[in-house]
Amino acid sequence: MVKNLFISVISQEEKKENRGSVEFQVFSFTNKIRRLTSHLELHRKDYLSQRGLRKILGKRQRLLAYLSKKNRVRYKELISQLDIREPKTR
Repeated sequence: MVKNLFISVISQEEKKENRGSVEFQVFSFTNKIRRLTSHLELHRKDYLSQRGLRKILGKRQRLLAYLSKKNRVRYKELISQLDIREPKTR
């Protein structure tokens, strides 16, 4: 409940900013991921939604990798704001 409230506050701030920015894209993917995850808890055999979730996860992962290379400070800030775990490095 608290997380959803936090995300809605961020979304109101982001509407004023650039929708094409990496941060906004990662934020919108995170919202979609959370929505799909809650859907899949109810409908475990919805394989098409599982595929969509995996595609969105991959897109978000690539965007985060790009952001971490370009601007490490903005990356760390975004990760902490959205409460996302950092990907494992090899």
